[in-house]
Amino acid sequence: MPHEAISVFDMFKIGVGPSSSHTLGPWRAAQRMVAAVEARFPGVPVQAVQVLLYGSLAKTGKGHGTDIAVLLGLHGEDPVTIDVNSINDKIADMNRDRKLHWGGVQWIDFDPATDVQFLFNETLPFHPNGLSFLVTLVNGETISETYYSIGGGFVVKEGDQHGGPGSVDLPFPVNTADDLLHWCMKTGMSINEVVMENENAWRSEKATRDGVWKIWETMRDCMYRGCHNQGELPGGLHVRRRAFDLNRKLSQGTNYHDYDSWIAAIRSKQCSFQYILDWVSCFALAVNEENASFGRVVTAPTNGAAGVIPAVLQYFIVFCDGYDDEKIFRFLLTASEIGSIFKKGATISAAMGGCQAEIGVSSAMAAGALTESMGGTQRQALMAAEIAMEHHLGLTCDPIGGLVQIPCIERNTMGAIKAITASQLALQSAPDYAKVSLDKVIKTMWSTALDMNSKYKETADGGLAVNVPISLPEC
Repeated sequence: MPHEAISVFDMFKIGVGPSSSHTLGPWRAAQRMVAAVEARFPGVPVQAVQVLLYGSLAKTGKGHGTDIAVLLGLHGEDPVTIDVNSINDKIADMNRDRKLHWGGVQWIDFDPATDVQFLFNETLPFHPNGLSFLVTLVNGETISETYYSIGGGFVVKEGDQHGGPGSVDLPFPVNTADDLLHWCMKTGMSINEVVMENENAWRSEKATRDGVWKIWETMRDCMYRGCHNQGELPGGLHVRRRAFDLNRKLSQGTNYHDYDSWIAAIRSKQCSFQYILDWVSCFALAVNEENASFGRVVTAPTNGAAGVIPAVLQYFIVFCDGYDDEKIFRFLLTASEIGSIFKKGATISAAMGGCQAEIGVSSAMAAGALTESMGGTQRQALMAAEIAMEHHLGLTCDPIGGLVQIPCIERNTMGAIKAITASQLALQSAPDYAKVSLDKVIKTMWSTALDMNSKYKETADGGLAVNVPISLPEC
């Protein structure tokens, strides 16, 4: 089997909430379409463009901001650099003026109400998250391309083989957990050391370190903002932010004006089990409340599951003496490798596999990374990842109103707590205790995904989405 090369920066992507598959992926697809038109017809003005959303992108696209993401991508905005506070105004201007700034260089007539079509009853065969662009140029030429957002911000153009970063010769190619363990045993290196050697095939060590630190800074800042922002989440469910109130209660009403003083205060308290549990929940809630508000987040490995890894890493930093740049760096490298194995062997898309593919995978990533960071062996780290996923198998994706809020936000707290518990179990177990390997649980997860009814795969056609019906305002 050929080895797919996936970098740490493919698993962890900086973007805008609320969904990596329904927001970040379509955004990137729109940017690729703009680039494709310019490459084929440089300098030729665009006359019109239509966007067709299929399957899960159509059914839950409004709740996930898919149309907003596509408009911003066509408009020349980038999810990494856009001022998230400007998004509402930009979209309001487009709806009012019925104009689109194609690629940021040319104004064209564009009515979002008619030029973005939600095809609720049509699904493309390759993946439930499909979207097509139909572009007409002033010279009469037309271009049509179809893309698939396959989870975690990965995008595949129709006809491409996969959504990976391209071919690169890695010194330690890995497709499975057994491959990873083989290289660890053969070289004596830890998981994060194997990952670092592979990352060196893409770029310098300094570039990797700088990039990973930027990932952590974005996670950290998102978590801090979420703990210090209050109010109601957008979308019409009238969900009130909870991280702000929980943070204020745990901090006994003290306001901390920067991350370092906030963390120092948390660490200075006498830590009961309940105190730690409350903070882990607070960390996870904070990230996903920011995600639900179109805030800046990191796919980990998706936006809907973006709170698990930051919460567990913050737990490690605050309560396990992990406040060290090198320890944070190694944690994220290990987490990324475990996530990449799930992507290669199964899926990280809820539209393909239900929520087990998002919260389950993020919990496994966090469990393995925490275990190695706490001194566990490579086998114990993989065992922890297996335990975490084993107890998410079959988890459905049934967002109420198609919004990444209920039950998605709370599920991040559950995924974080399960990751910590899985790590503790693995650290207190002999490696040969495990009866189920990580590869076996990944295979089981994928077969479960294939058996799962489509109404439980991010369509809002089943589960809580229909048993808790709610009328949302027209967008």
